[in-house]
Amino acid sequence: MSDFIRRIWSDDEGQDIAEYAVMLAVILVLVVGTIRLIGSNSNTVFSSVASAVAQ
Repeated sequence: MSDFIRRIWSDDEGQDIAEYAVMLAVILVLVVGTIRLIGSNSNTVFSSVASAVAQ
């Protein structure tokens, strides 16, 4: 097990384009998901505030 960890730690190969593409895809999914979640929650909050102000 320690040999495996040592090989991974000392691996000096650079990342290729496929790994960057996977990282970018994961980041985009997280950002889009967060924006959609915040967007739907903020719409509810703004609607509640607007109805409270209108009264």
